[in-house]
Amino acid sequence: MTEAECKVETQKHIEAVRKYIRSFVDRLTTRGVEHDRSKLESPEVELFTKYTPKLATTTYGSEIYSKYLSELQPALEHHYAIYRHHPEHFEHGINDMNLLDIVEMFCDWKAATLRQKDGNILKSISINAERFGIDEQLTQILMNTAKTFDEWEV
Repeated sequence: MTEAECKVETQKHIEAVRKYIRSFVDRLTTRGVEHDRSKLESPEVELFTKYTPKLATTTYGSEIYSKYLSELQPALEHHYAIYRHHPEHFEHGINDMNLLDIVEMFCDWKAATLRQKDGNILKSISINAERFGIDEQLTQILMNTAKTFDEWEV
């Protein structure tokens, strides 16, 4: 292979990577547009209207938070059935998710911390790792991503 041929092959590779990244970003953008729309309509909106302010005053993972979550269960079951960025959507939770699901889930968790009186994405990841049986490697990747988000000041 000549240097010129190598450069042509490398450029083809770069273009293929760009194509896949664009495809991934396009799908994530669509998910961002469609994210949690079911919470704006019945049968979810009524219960979320009642419990969103209550949940905002609690600490994620606390006993009272869990109590409110159980009372919100009818809306959550409907919601989880529709949206695959929730581990509860799948029979085997996180293990059935794909990378798009994981990225949307992470962004959802990060945004949810903004609704809590003492929201903390690192604490949420730790709690959810135990809650959903997330292995150490993926937990560390989520933690690393959270720290990067903080650096970006999104």
